[in-house]
Amino acid sequence: MSPWNLLALPPLPEQAMRGLLAPLGDRVTLRVPASRDRDALLAALPGAEIVLGDWTGALVMDAEAVAAAPRLAFVQQPSVGVDGHDLAALAAAGVPLANTPGVSAAAVSEWCLAATLSLSRKLAEADAAVRAGKWPQQGLLPRELRGKRAGVIGYGPIGAMCADLLRALGCEVTYWTRTPREDPGYQDLDALVSGSDVVVVVIALSGETRGLVDPRRMKQGALLVNAARGGVVDQDALVEALRSGHLGGAALDVFDTEPLPAADPLRDLPDVLLSPHVAGVTPESTGRLVTAVLDNLAAAVEGREVTGVVNGISPKISRKFTQSPIA
Repeated sequence: MSPWNLLALPPLPEQAMRGLLAPLGDRVTLRVPASRDRDALLAALPGAEIVLGDWTGALVMDAEAVAAAPRLAFVQQPSVGVDGHDLAALAAAGVPLANTPGVSAAAVSEWCLAATLSLSRKLAEADAAVRAGKWPQQGLLPRELRGKRAGVIGYGPIGAMCADLLRALGCEVTYWTRTPREDPGYQDLDALVSGSDVVVVVIALSGETRGLVDPRRMKQGALLVNAARGGVVDQDALVEALRSGHLGGAALDVFDTEPLPAADPLRDLPDVLLSPHVAGVTPESTGRLVTAVLDNLAAAVEGREVTGVVNGISPKISRKFTQSPIA
């Protein structure tokens, strides 16, 4: 059988991609776009049978891209989030899209816990004060987490691990997910948002979840932790809730626009912990990610079922053309 034509979109040099995908051997012919822009993506797609996605979200398989790839049989996204890809267009074309569920669960949930503790104990403010020659032992008013109510929005591997970590610290934890559950821990979204002392957001971004969380509806003095996507939280409402003092603080690893623009008001607001979308980036999670991607690509080219398909298409990958792909 001729090699599969694999188009790799991650922002890595071609030689680095070849080294990363070396375990696939001669089962694939690797190509990368001539440049990192949409025109180069569209020009590279006609011969592509497998697309390895771009974890930055700069190059995505939207409807136009899917239409430009008549040979496409499989898309592997090297991340948990698949926002930007047109799942319906891929499904209509019979192309399964897989992500890498669970690989960053430990990393992201630990970041959420660390961020919650930092906000609650006023660690950033304390550090800044001491560096400035101050000693505000009575002015910071840090709070304990034990006994507080924590609400987790999203209950995949990350959300479940967040809940475990918060329970271990003595929090009363409830969660909300899009599929209602017969579980004492499951709570209506409005009740969770309005009644929690800490709201942790770890749900995928979709049309259904965009603008899902309005921080103005949160409890007075509550803390918001967002490690999902910026669009899940209404950012204008977040700025308003922080400026008015309604929220006690926010920790944000994700934003509507990334990198965060210089003029964004979040940069200048107090009680805000900012992080450059690194919650899931650890050597351990990267190792799990690479293993998951290589396992799925090997399964695809060997005719075995892939894992993590998110758009409802059969996980058994089939070539659309029997002749050799376009070089």
